[in-house]
Amino acid sequence: MKLQLDAYTLDILVQGYPGKTVCHGALGWSTVALLRGHGRHAIFDTGPFGFRDVLVARLKQCGLTPADITHVFLSHGHYDHSVNWTMFPNAEILIGEQELAWAVEQPWGLTPVPELYMRELRNWPRLRTLRPDEEIFPGLSAFLAPGHTPGHLVYVIEATDKDVIFAGDAAKNRAEILSRQGYHTYDPELSSASISLIRERWERRPGSILVPGHDVPMAWENGEIRYLDKRNAGVEAWFGETLEQTTAYRICLE
Repeated sequence: MKLQLDAYTLDILVQGYPGKTVCHGALGWSTVALLRGHGRHAIFDTGPFGFRDVLVARLKQCGLTPADITHVFLSHGHYDHSVNWTMFPNAEILIGEQELAWAVEQPWGLTPVPELYMRELRNWPRLRTLRPDEEIFPGLSAFLAPGHTPGHLVYVIEATDKDVIFAGDAAKNRAEILSRQGYHTYDPELSSASISLIRERWERRPGSILVPGHDVPMAWENGEIRYLDKRNAGVEAWFGETLEQTTAYRICLE
């Protein structure tokens, strides 16, 4: 999916998925987006380890390599959004100051925070920690949306005719947005308040686009949510006797 936003071009490199596994822990299929413009190539969130080959391939389709990325914006410190920051050797890595301080203090082996990656990031020479409400570069700013994690940031692009809001896991999917309740959150009350804040910002300008952490992009139009892309997700399994024999399962509603 591609959008034109004044001088920026936005591509959804990987579409997030609003699901959880039944008996294998977290699924972790999160949204990854590419923003190009003003001489910058920026990634919003990085996905989990399993996305690495996919990200290289999708960037190649855009005429880029990981070495071409100039900025990596992390919404929060969970593994499925942050662990692949190491893929981008020339990028400035941006994360909320409060979020990074919280992430590096989490107990090892007990949380979704990738402990070693956050520890390395804290001392990374191209790290930039952000405070809420500062303009990061033209038309791009961030605001604090705690609940899912304490220092979660939501990034906003203000274009001429609409806003694009990268909600991350502060508002992971349509169900959270409509119910104003967060799943898998350290503070449910804070999550509900943050979702309400995101909705207020989203509904302020008709046609504005919300990019959730685990769902397809959607627009707010005439008091209703409209999906901007068709969901695509599935798995293949080896249940036969040869590698050539696979069974495919589509895991989306029509």
